[in-house]
Amino acid sequence: MNPLQTHPAVHIQVETRGEVSSAAPDYAKAKLAAVVERLHEPVLAARVKLTQEANHAVVKPSLAQAVVDLDGRPVRAHVAAATMPEAIDLLQDRLTARLARVRQHRDLHRRPATQPTGPNAWSDAAGHEHRPHRHGRSPDERRIVRHKAYSLARQTPWAAVFEMEAMDYDFHLFTDAATGYDSVVYRDEHTGGHRLASAGPAPERAEGLSVSTTRAPELHVAEAVSRLDLTGWPFVFFTDAATGRGNVLYHRYDGHHGLITPAQ
Repeated sequence: MNPLQTHPAVHIQVETRGEVSSAAPDYAKAKLAAVVERLHEPVLAARVKLTQEANHAVVKPSLAQAVVDLDGRPVRAHVAAATMPEAIDLLQDRLTARLARVRQHRDLHRRPATQPTGPNAWSDAAGHEHRPHRHGRSPDERRIVRHKAYSLARQTPWAAVFEMEAMDYDFHLFTDAATGYDSVVYRDEHTGGHRLASAGPAPERAEGLSVSTTRAPELHVAEAVSRLDLTGWPFVFFTDAATGRGNVLYHRYDGHHGLITPAQ
């Protein structure tokens, strides 16, 4: 037995979609087991989803996603590659890096509201270039196929960054604990750092974060859809003209749209 393994072996659930090879689930289980067996903390659950796109024109048709419940703290990783074995290998690297970051916070008795150490604290071998490619659809074909409403966490911007990176999201919608305004953090594609935008006046400062000086526009959802389609941005953060709350409309990898709103 590995001396670091102090807890019972975790049952790793594997879900497949599409024409995934029969060998891939066992390979994914072995790779994920190699990650979790080195952890001191209890792993309450672990699951992997493998998706093989049917469209052969897709550059990276093999998608792999994993979520590990590390003693109550979910940690997620998501990658895409040309082949499924490559995707699983990249998934192992990306998940290992994210788990290490989460554990570092715990080991140092830090709260996730603090700024990560160094500008590349969340960098790893499987970076954002290994994201799935978005399917091309004409604007007439696109629909809002997922609408997720939840109570926004009231937290600091760096706590929001921690949540975003631990879950391997592209952005995270939250309520700023200091200002009370709905806000969003995301990765700046130009600098590789993190950026903050607010539905209220721009914060005077956010140490270690670049801050958008433009207040989120007030739009109806249909107007946000038009803006997203016209700009080609990954997402649009806006104040819903109907509710007055911060919303995020984003491009899904299937070419459709998703909408995140605060629960009323």
